[in-house]
Amino acid sequence: AEAMLEGLDENAVDFRPNYDGRLEEPVVLPATFPHLLANGAAGIAVGMATNIPPHNIAELVDACLHLIKTPDARDDTLLNYIPGPDFPTGGIIVDDRETIAQAYRTGRGGFRLRAKWEVEDLGRGQWQIVVTEIPYQVQKSKLIEKIAEVIQTKKVPILADVRDESAEDIRVVLEPRSKNVDPEVLMGMMFRNSDLETRFSLNMNVLIDGVTPKVCSLKEVLRAFLDFRREVLGRRSQHRMDRIDHRLEVLEGFIIAFLNLDRVIDIIRYDDDPKAALMYEDWSRPHQATIRRATDERDYVSPLLGVDTGALELVDDPEAVARGVLEESAEGGPKIPRRYAGRSEGLSDVQADAILNMRLRSLRRLEELELIRERDALMEERAGLEDLLESEELQWAKIADELKDAKKKFGKDYEHGARRTVIEEAAEIEDVPLEAMIEREPLTVVCSQMGWIRAMSGHIDLTRELKFKDGDGPRFAFHAETTDKILVFAENGRFYTLSAANLPGGRGMGEPLRLMVDLPNEAGIVTMFAYRPGERLIVASAEGNGFVVSTDEVVAQTRAGKQVLNVGDGVAKICKPVAGDHVAVVSQNRKLLVFPLAELPEMTRGKGVRLQKYNAARGKQGVLELDGGLSDVTTFDLDKGLSWAAAGDRTRTEVDMGPWIGKRASVGKLPPHGFPRDNRFTDPDV
Repeated sequence: AEAMLEGLDENAVDFRPNYDGRLEEPVVLPATFPHLLANGAAGIAVGMATNIPPHNIAELVDACLHLIKTPDARDDTLLNYIPGPDFPTGGIIVDDRETIAQAYRTGRGGFRLRAKWEVEDLGRGQWQIVVTEIPYQVQKSKLIEKIAEVIQTKKVPILADVRDESAEDIRVVLEPRSKNVDPEVLMGMMFRNSDLETRFSLNMNVLIDGVTPKVCSLKEVLRAFLDFRREVLGRRSQHRMDRIDHRLEVLEGFIIAFLNLDRVIDIIRYDDDPKAALMYEDWSRPHQATIRRATDERDYVSPLLGVDTGALELVDDPEAVARGVLEESAEGGPKIPRRYAGRSEGLSDVQADAILNMRLRSLRRLEELELIRERDALMEERAGLEDLLESEELQWAKIADELKDAKKKFGKDYEHGARRTVIEEAAEIEDVPLEAMIEREPLTVVCSQMGWIRAMSGHIDLTRELKFKDGDGPRFAFHAETTDKILVFAENGRFYTLSAANLPGGRGMGEPLRLMVDLPNEAGIVTMFAYRPGERLIVASAEGNGFVVSTDEVVAQTRAGKQVLNVGDGVAKICKPVAGDHVAVVSQNRKLLVFPLAELPEMTRGKGVRLQKYNAARGKQGVLELDGGLSDVTTFDLDKGLSWAAAGDRTRTEVDMGPWIGKRASVGKLPPHGFPRDNRFTDPDV
């Protein structure tokens, strides 16, 4: 604070009335260091804004000293002294040098600021992450709330807990879900999903001359500060010279008073107008010092004897000037008595006042040598100030000395002088696969007929009897891993994606699937299974249209899912993995058709092609309806034959499928003897 106000009482800056006009305040503060960059600034005005980060004072001073020595220095050279912002809360700036340099060259840009963290070993392979510094202007309480939200929503599933163990220092503990998690992967996800990484925008929009707004580079801001310091130096030096001149004038009067002490005492003691008498007395007469001391008022002879004292009054009277009693000074300043005009033997008004205002006990201290010594010292100081005001080189040298003093006060030896923010380039955060964030563990996914889904630990027996809500029962059950994505295919032709790690645990009845994805109430679930990259699926509608699609094309990134099969007013019916070279289609009117898989196109989205032909028939209401419709589809290897579920948990295989092979979109023939009466190849709910 003292460094910001130094010189304020020495006319270093202009003053203006405050908000109510009762007091005066400085227009700017005469800071001895570049406080605009040191402390930073932020504000929004009409049509403009500014945002400047704080910097290290010692680095700013070094840059200013270099700019004094080399006025044409470039911004890139100044960055050798100022590598970047220095935030009081520390942290790590992870931008590369060119990004930082471009921001300072143009006055616009930004800095990526990350929290500082370390891995704390807990023994036995256990560990935790401790955040010791957080980004600038991030509130710790809100940061912890945000991290807790990330845990609750499972945006970072490998993070188990967050704790605030801070005292005077920052200590935020992040607990991983598993010791096998990579700390770098965990922090990379936290930087992306929380305020452990922020961006500080740079906008050095300032009033460079106090009037005109301008977006300045680093060099322009430092140059403006140095020019301001030179102006402050000139004003302070001139103010000091004025004070010295006043003091020299007083000292000359004191020296005269010391040499003529008895006479001064007589004038003060006996004269009716001692000030005028002191000013009119001719102190240059050789016999002045030998005048006999008056013993009483009768012996005292006033220097004003015979003088019209009315003419000696120091008044501003234009009529007196006109009468010739008073005369203006040569500089057109205050008016002085005409009798004193051009006279140098008497004391000045300032000298007379100083002598009259002296305390009596101070008279004994008026020693001539001391007065002369002080006068000589002041005259020497005044000569130095004159040289300073006349020499630009001396002015910059003085400014450099002041900057060095500021560096000593606020440099490395100062309690808070060392740089706190580390600058180190960091690689961009890459998308981390879910498998890298979650410990791989077996799960059994169970979904009920009413759409309640849960994940039970381990691969349990799928034939085991499970508990469900009253009126509910099993629908889907399959083995998966915690790292798997679960694909859900619905009757509206859309695929929905769930994370197996985010599914509710198996201790309860689970949660409704429709709360996890935007699945319409009227759209039922066709199937669900674990995603396997590169696997091919055959999808088909109840109207008998379908195609082959890769599982890589059906993974959805949002709750809304991904439209794959266009069903129009109909519904999706089939979604099965491709496992063979031929397709078998059976209709509700019990017609079986087999054709090569090669006749079925592979698409990413659409209605598909006709798999089997169905004849139109007149319904009860007179509306044309399909004679049948798609019942089931499967794929198989022709040389191994077609298999289907038979009675008593048996499987029957028909090797010779030649009679049923035909062209795609044909009607087909009745299936072999013993084919299931429900016209399905397998149990649809397993």
